[in-house]
Amino acid sequence: MINQDVRSTNTTTTLMQRFAVPFEFPVSFTENLFDPENLTLVDTLCRKEADKKHKIIIFLDDGLAQARPDLIEEIKAYAKHHQQHIDLVAEPFLVPGGEKIKTDLHFVEQMQKTLYDYHIDRHSYAIAIGGGAVLDAAGLVAATAHRGIRHVRIPTTVLSQNDSGVGVKNGTNLYGTKNYVGTFAPPFAVLNDIAFIMDLGERDKIAGMAEAVKVALIRDREFYNWLEQNSDDLATFDKSAMSYMIQRCAELHMKQIGQGGDPFEVGSARPLDFGHWSAHKLESMTRYHLRHGEAVAIGIALDTRYSVLKGLLKPGEDDRICFLLEHLGFKLWHPSLENRNSENALEVIVGLHEFREHLGGELTITLLSDVGVGVEVHEMDDELVAQSINWMKLRQES
Repeated sequence: MINQDVRSTNTTTTLMQRFAVPFEFPVSFTENLFDPENLTLVDTLCRKEADKKHKIIIFLDDGLAQARPDLIEEIKAYAKHHQQHIDLVAEPFLVPGGEKIKTDLHFVEQMQKTLYDYHIDRHSYAIAIGGGAVLDAAGLVAATAHRGIRHVRIPTTVLSQNDSGVGVKNGTNLYGTKNYVGTFAPPFAVLNDIAFIMDLGERDKIAGMAEAVKVALIRDREFYNWLEQNSDDLATFDKSAMSYMIQRCAELHMKQIGQGGDPFEVGSARPLDFGHWSAHKLESMTRYHLRHGEAVAIGIALDTRYSVLKGLLKPGEDDRICFLLEHLGFKLWHPSLENRNSENALEVIVGLHEFREHLGGELTITLLSDVGVGVEVHEMDDELVAQSINWMKLRQES
């Protein structure tokens, strides 16, 4: 039976096409992914065709390659050990990490040309190893070459393992706008290796924890309480605590994306973007000297204080939440919060209008009515935003 509606008038016949496409992909948590005895990667590649030799190409964050000078040889040794199933067509290709890869489409074109040169087809694999920016750019490349090549993400930062890496978005920046060019394209798989996390510098370990605080605040009071109770272990990067924090945070993001009813963001609501409207603006205002997670932590503090001033959240919860963020290592103030444009408007408030445009519809901001409970509003009071910023400044000075 053809699942179509037929609607006719005197001059027009319209056939309404309907179909559903199920998506699923594994998100694995492991350690020492490229140890030849670890079967996670090879089993993932063989998930659909067990007896086939799979052609793969790898894009590797150059900063990671520099920090882990033996990594390329480990990858090559792993492919050789599993050569019955893995055809590594070339040495991993180094690509710039951070916002650099997302601010110049030259890198996207370069990666697409690499896929073309090595005849990577829709049954081959484009594997990206690196932080969220590398995954975003490589995901865009994989989604647009041949209208979609199998893409395996191997996130190597806290932020990419517990948030962006398990999502379905890809993108790069254009016209000074974050993620202006992008796609919604689920990966073939996501493979998280805690060993990469333990090798990070302190700043990057800290930055990724902002997303855990965020998702706990809007979705899971019990997880937020766990973050408070284990804040000492997280602040000292205990491996067991970091592992649980990353996995639980990823689970909550996956639940929202998979069961929230809008995985490709057709509507205006972005519940997972709590604290993000100002964070996106702060990133661009500071020319990305602020890490994404650092900007999100400031955004969480701002929206939490605003929630109190608006009468949504109990007084005192703003100090409680800020204390946790600071204990984890975040600084909740940046001078750019006071920047004004030529019309004497706070630039961060101008970011609200840009955020609405990014949503494509009515303004929808997630605030807090309680710890673990997010609430959506459709307008923000500029004066209360300014008061919230002033509160943050006074708090930093005290």
